[in-house]
Amino acid sequence: MVKDGATHLRSLRDARSIFIDGRRVADVTTDPAFAVAVASAASLYDLQAEDPEGMTFDLGDGTRTGLAWMLPRNHGDLVRRRRAMERIAARSCGMMGRSPDHVASTFVGFMAGLHAYDARGRAALAGYFDQARRADHWLAYVIINPQADKSKQARDQPGGDLVARIVDEDTGGITIRGAKMLATAGVMANEIMVSGIVALMPGDEPYAFTAVTPLATKGLKLASRRSYEAAASSVFDYPLSSRFDENDALVFFDDVKIPWDRVFVHRDLRMMQAQWHETRAHVMQNHQCIVRLSVKLRFLLGLAHRIAETNGILGFPQTRETLGLLAAKASSIEALVIAMESQGEDFFGTFVPDRRLLASAQVIAQTTYPEFIDAIRGLSGGGLVMLPSSAADFDGGEIEHMIQASQRSPVAGSEERVKLMKLAWDAIGSEFGSRHLQYEMFYSGPQFAIRGNSYRFHDWTGPKAMVQGFMDSYGLDRPDAKAAAE
Repeated sequence: MVKDGATHLRSLRDARSIFIDGRRVADVTTDPAFAVAVASAASLYDLQAEDPEGMTFDLGDGTRTGLAWMLPRNHGDLVRRRRAMERIAARSCGMMGRSPDHVASTFVGFMAGLHAYDARGRAALAGYFDQARRADHWLAYVIINPQADKSKQARDQPGGDLVARIVDEDTGGITIRGAKMLATAGVMANEIMVSGIVALMPGDEPYAFTAVTPLATKGLKLASRRSYEAAASSVFDYPLSSRFDENDALVFFDDVKIPWDRVFVHRDLRMMQAQWHETRAHVMQNHQCIVRLSVKLRFLLGLAHRIAETNGILGFPQTRETLGLLAAKASSIEALVIAMESQGEDFFGTFVPDRRLLASAQVIAQTTYPEFIDAIRGLSGGGLVMLPSSAADFDGGEIEHMIQASQRSPVAGSEERVKLMKLAWDAIGSEFGSRHLQYEMFYSGPQFAIRGNSYRFHDWTGPKAMVQGFMDSYGLDRPDAKAAAE
């Protein structure tokens, strides 16, 4: 059987500790802060159940699970995974960045580099991977430290308990205490991985671990940010916020015990970095990110075109220039996805995307998304601001009469125009839209780090040889050099 949405919803009704607005949430599947987004999340499993052939694969014993858990063996497998990820992203117009295929892809990357772990870590990782993909778990992760004094290492932060660390261990496992961020989609996940991606130094061994635990584990607490879903007055007014707020949360580990068979890295400073780059975890997880972004840009491109039509400016040369530039940028991301797959490599039996081209896509993505947002703002103008206060203004009376008189378009009625502009505002200007701008600019890391990866992963041999080869083809035309040659 294929996991469906109802099964996922049942799995979330557990003892997890989620806090928001000064209260503990009793049930994320029914709470007004999360219920609709959680239902949207569950629908991703319905998508798999509706089309098992297109969205899942057989583990070899009749068990089918999401294609994100597949270790691709060739280019065809990689493309098959990507097409499933595109369909997952399309369900939310690309707005759910940490859908279940994201961390699953991370674990596929870990498994591709299983040889990089020590014997105990290999056994734990392989065992957990088999368990998680058979259950088709939705996994979240927290790999970033809470912001404090960035000039200091985690162990030097004042006050203690800021960053999650190992405070005890015994034959049963490790106990961790402290915080991590950002648990995007954590409220709708089954389990959470805690680790770190920032380089550690000698003395940081208590912070050097990677482990997974269920969301309902005793002592595990999530403090949610503001719920955009709860603040949305209606689907008409906030069509994205009201349905696709995957949420972010601070995670605090209050002496959380994690058994050894769920601990993959233990007090190993080198392995904390190696797990991302000596495996192909960083590649596989960000392949999913770029695939999801390509779908999101396709949506925003359509939105920009629709706004231009609605405002009667599609025939203006400057409008076509803007839309042409956006189309080229969206197409370039799609082209990089195809290219990184076509130029992929066999990495110890797993076919993975080319990480040089992946890094290029990440660099371009960080500047492309803000450019899309600015362009849509320009195409929309004041129409984004001068909108009815809410759907309630369509009252069939005096207020609606004013709306019909003032909300005009050569191609749409007043209701359709307002509907479009409300969608555009939610995508680029609301709290939800602003959060997405911040997310797309920084989720993969600061620009200097992403551009640094592009530098590290690029093969400079060929470009340097071209320059040197051409320079070797000429020199100073010295008379004494000619005489010496004669």
